[in-house]
Amino acid sequence: MNILKFGGTSVGSVKSISALLDIVEQARKQENCIVVLSAMSGVTNLLLEAAEKAQVAEDYGQQLKTIEEKHFEVVRALLPASAQNPVFTRLKIYFNELEDILQAVFNLRELSAQTKDLILSYGEKCSVFMVSHIAKQRFEDVLAVDGAELIKTDSNFGQAKVNTALTELLINDFYQDKQEQLLFVTGFISSNPEGRTTTLGRGGSDFTAAIWGSALNAAEIQIWTDVNGMLTADPRMVEKAFSLPELSYTEAMELSYFGAKVIYPPTMIPAFLKKIPIVIKNTFDTGFSGTYIRHNVSACELPIKGISSIDDISILNLSGSGMVGKAGFSGRLFSLLSREQINVVLITQSSSEHSITFAVNPADAIKALNLISKEFELELQAKKLEYPEVENGLSVLAIVGENMKRTPGMSARLFNALGRNGVNVRAIAQGSSEYNISVILSKADLSKAVNAVHDSFYSSLKKTLNIFCLGTGNIGKTLFRQLQNQMPYLAKNNDLQVKVMGISNSRKMYLSKEGVNLCSWEQMMEQEAKPADLKLFVQEMKAMNLPNCVFVDNTASANPVNFYREILESSISVVTCNKIGNSADYEQYVSFKKAARKYGVDFYYETNVGAGLPIIRTLKDLMMSGDKVSSIEAILSGTISYIFNNFKGEAPFHEIVKKAQDLGFTEPDPRDDLNGKDFMRKMLILARDAGYPMEETEVEIESMLPQACLNASSVAEFYQELEKNKDYFEGLKKEATAANRALRYIGKLEEGKVKISLQMVEESHPFFTLSGSDNIISFCTDRYKERPLVIKGPGAGAEVTAAGVFADIINVGKK
Repeated sequence: MNILKFGGTSVGSVKSISALLDIVEQARKQENCIVVLSAMSGVTNLLLEAAEKAQVAEDYGQQLKTIEEKHFEVVRALLPASAQNPVFTRLKIYFNELEDILQAVFNLRELSAQTKDLILSYGEKCSVFMVSHIAKQRFEDVLAVDGAELIKTDSNFGQAKVNTALTELLINDFYQDKQEQLLFVTGFISSNPEGRTTTLGRGGSDFTAAIWGSALNAAEIQIWTDVNGMLTADPRMVEKAFSLPELSYTEAMELSYFGAKVIYPPTMIPAFLKKIPIVIKNTFDTGFSGTYIRHNVSACELPIKGISSIDDISILNLSGSGMVGKAGFSGRLFSLLSREQINVVLITQSSSEHSITFAVNPADAIKALNLISKEFELELQAKKLEYPEVENGLSVLAIVGENMKRTPGMSARLFNALGRNGVNVRAIAQGSSEYNISVILSKADLSKAVNAVHDSFYSSLKKTLNIFCLGTGNIGKTLFRQLQNQMPYLAKNNDLQVKVMGISNSRKMYLSKEGVNLCSWEQMMEQEAKPADLKLFVQEMKAMNLPNCVFVDNTASANPVNFYREILESSISVVTCNKIGNSADYEQYVSFKKAARKYGVDFYYETNVGAGLPIIRTLKDLMMSGDKVSSIEAILSGTISYIFNNFKGEAPFHEIVKKAQDLGFTEPDPRDDLNGKDFMRKMLILARDAGYPMEETEVEIESMLPQACLNASSVAEFYQELEKNKDYFEGLKKEATAANRALRYIGKLEEGKVKISLQMVEESHPFFTLSGSDNIISFCTDRYKERPLVIKGPGAGAEVTAAGVFADIINVGKK
């Protein structure tokens, strides 16, 4: 025999009740069953609302009318006209009784716990009466059972304690006479020794099912709800949450205690004592096999079984020297709270015994504060205790699983995920069983925290990076195309999903909580974007409070740089190809590094120096491994590289420059490349990364151009001056050719000084054979003395720069 319990959503509509009866029909073909029902979806809340309105003499008629209509609508739809009247009559009697009780509350302006239980009981009474009569259209012998008559409790109204021995005796006696019938039993409600209606508290209908299952030694207790069993996290917060095939009783109790609303802890106690399996099934997806909660579970490779949370919690901090070494202090405190029915969710105490922190329901916080103030009045007056502090607006996050026991690194993974996302932990608790680690954090951070922890522990799922991009020029567009093309590869080989959550350029910006579709981002920017406002863009990015965030700067503007520190301090990583930030004041450069280190995020700027070439990363690896850089030589301008590599034969210098501009290798004004300013920034960044606290004014630049070319008032005049100085450039070319050397514009870092100059390098020099628009860099270190470490490759162009930015983003995702 099985117990089938159906929750409010399963009896919430015509469609769901039809599905419920289909399930019962299939179950009865296999073996006998008992059906336990909750009130219709929303009815308990409406009853509570009506009661509270009556208590303050407000009109509760609308609530009653809504309850009545919900039931009558189902009766009209699922019963033939000839069978409707008896049901309408009985339901109307229930509603009249309910109205009389509410009117009494209205007149007395008093709502006791006992009266509230009586009012709430009508939800289950109406539900069971209605559904059982509908079931008579399908089944021969159906009986509606008032569970309150069989489940006996004490008189603690609202949260009654079951008299298990008497209840099991009553249920067994009742079932012996009725076992051939299909029983529909009211969940949630019970009665005290005087026959007064009591309720079993939160999750009471589940508890009813477990009580019946235990009393009758059922083969299985099935809890039918509206989700696919127990999931790894709340699916409303975590899109990637997935169903668990099975849990142990302990794991299920831990998860449910910390907010998993599919099932509640008291439900499992009767089943646990008799080792009766509980299975969570979905009324609306009968193909789902369910989550089994049972005694013997098979081995599981998952590091944790789930992440649970309590959305709203308050903590009280009690500290003072009067607690230190004082035997019985904790017992006195928690006995006081227990006597007043205040449930303590979590406790943590400092090893010095100087402070105790405990969490309670926010509704109990002020009551607990007042009780402590009275109980410890003398200690407070004597300053042996500090006045207790209450903190609100907090939540609890808990990771649960038997595999946590004796598994090293579980806490590290949890706190690393929280730390990298800027989630501050206010209190920590772990039981000696090691099945649970609980942390208290800000309620505002809960969703971000749960998602970050879920990504950290379930590595088989795709980790999600949420990126916000500035710049939609060549590099930005190319990056979006590369991201779109590489998504399947990233998912398959890197277990990584990159979602663009926001895009901005100098004109418009667009942010979306669902993410930006990279197939139509340009259209969305045109049609749905609002005017660009960088400050507002950063504010909205922070307000989304998403885990694993990356701010990507694909501009050459100084404006975004002003926000880098604020972004890093918000625990958001920064990836940038914008050189301005790292080549401005040294103090600013250092502040970015410190902020990234302090807040546990990344600041990547590989493309600042060599586009897609791994120059910054190589230098960093050399420094981290203890190598010492003695000198760096580099050609770090793809534009200048192209010009001198093609300055051969009869072609004059000014024509080569013009061709480079036509190919898109130069800025609109070629002097921005040829004056060495961009090259200087790159060398300055390299010097700083090599450990030299250098400023821009300390870099020596020898111009490759005559002064008249630099002073030209326009680009056209600049080309005229280049042509006028044709002999100067021809002279350089002839001199180099005659000496079998090559003209190269080289930056060199040596002995803490940087110099950039036009040089003629001989054939044995590693830069002699440079071709096209390639960049090249040579590291001389203690380990690379005789033969320097050389990196060479394309140093310009949207494709390679975007690829470098892409690589930096992926490197953030690896952490």
